[in-house]
Amino acid sequence: MELKEKILTKRAKIGVVGVGYAGLPLAMAFARSGFMVHGIDVDDEMVKELNQGKSHIEDVKDEMVQAAISSGCFRAHSDYQIVSQLDCVILCVPTPLRQTRDPDISYMVDAAKKVKEHLHKDMLIILQSTSYPGTTDELLRVELESEKFQVGKDLFLGFSPERVDPGNLKFTTRNTPKIVGGITPHCTEMAKILYEQVIDTVIPVSSAATAEMVKLLENTFRAVNIGLVNEITIMCDKLGVSVWEVIEAAATKPFGFMPFFPGPGLGGHCIPIDPLYLSWKLKMLNYNARCIELASEVNTQMPEYCVHRMVAVLNQNRKCVNGTKVLIMGLTYKKDVSDVRESPALDIIRLLELGGAQVDYSDPYVSQLRFDEVVKKSVSLSPAKIKGYDLVVMVTDHSSFDYKMIQESAQLVFDTRNVFREAFDTLVKL
Repeated sequence: MELKEKILTKRAKIGVVGVGYAGLPLAMAFARSGFMVHGIDVDDEMVKELNQGKSHIEDVKDEMVQAAISSGCFRAHSDYQIVSQLDCVILCVPTPLRQTRDPDISYMVDAAKKVKEHLHKDMLIILQSTSYPGTTDELLRVELESEKFQVGKDLFLGFSPERVDPGNLKFTTRNTPKIVGGITPHCTEMAKILYEQVIDTVIPVSSAATAEMVKLLENTFRAVNIGLVNEITIMCDKLGVSVWEVIEAAATKPFGFMPFFPGPGLGGHCIPIDPLYLSWKLKMLNYNARCIELASEVNTQMPEYCVHRMVAVLNQNRKCVNGTKVLIMGLTYKKDVSDVRESPALDIIRLLELGGAQVDYSDPYVSQLRFDEVVKKSVSLSPAKIKGYDLVVMVTDHSSFDYKMIQESAQLVFDTRNVFREAFDTLVKL
């Protein structure tokens, strides 16, 4: 049976390498549609828990994993042996930055090498991990193609950027349009057919490099505009103008303006990191992506700017940072998720502690976390507990936080997210 027919009849066996924030929802979408899905991950404990029906991310409930297992449509693995039995493999592995701000593609390379060991003809491989334009062709194709496996004939390669917004209940895997681009037109066609089985709208583009660039444009657009509004915030501070009032007034314009809002810095895997993949690639071509670099510089400095403002606020209230008790409200990079990757809250805590402050945090999604050599645990909230802190810093606005209690109990509040739309005596806004 040809691959196309296998996909259309849902007899194709699907592999998802990397069952994290992007991979697990996708695996569940294929399983719900009746495909046999095999999740592959190097995290042995995660694999064990998935096979027990336990999910590790908020967007996929335990019941969903249990239903997929009970129906015989899902199984997790910690090795790549199963690849030899698969028809389609989707790579959703991490693509972080090194300390030198250049791409760390080691996870991708390792996954490609392990898939190659079990490669067979009439197989579709799709990369979803965000990377620089040209990755699919220059890395995957070079690694997988051979005299035995010709791309576009015996082997199909493509790229499809992940569009996952953790905690978003409106847009799911099913109703979020999907971009696909292949190494050859036939590769694009096969990738499109596969995703059409589980996603309402699939949009083909002319090449894998185009699809890779689409993802980077999406995230660069946000990073640059957030960088702009963060710098406008600093300008407004110096001018004695409320940036929130300025944004709200500007947003009344019915054309030519889209509101972005300031904050303590960028978090998550995508926006702080992905644009720098594009910047790195352009440096290889002797071009400096100035907007990306400047936006990254502004956004990276926002935790330090926030702490500088906090120090000024404490000074105005005759309090010294050294010895001050500070409570950070929200540790994750966005509301109602457990993801702390690149969260500005971590930088704020470290900067405050360097100044001698005693810092605790409260976050319903992160019970404990290691800070350097110290493990901190989330503080349970009560009016008496909140009153015991000299400064409460709103970083992540989780839905479960009792803002009225905070407002009534806190000595002093520094709001980095404009959670409190109405000012009150103890509040200082970013």
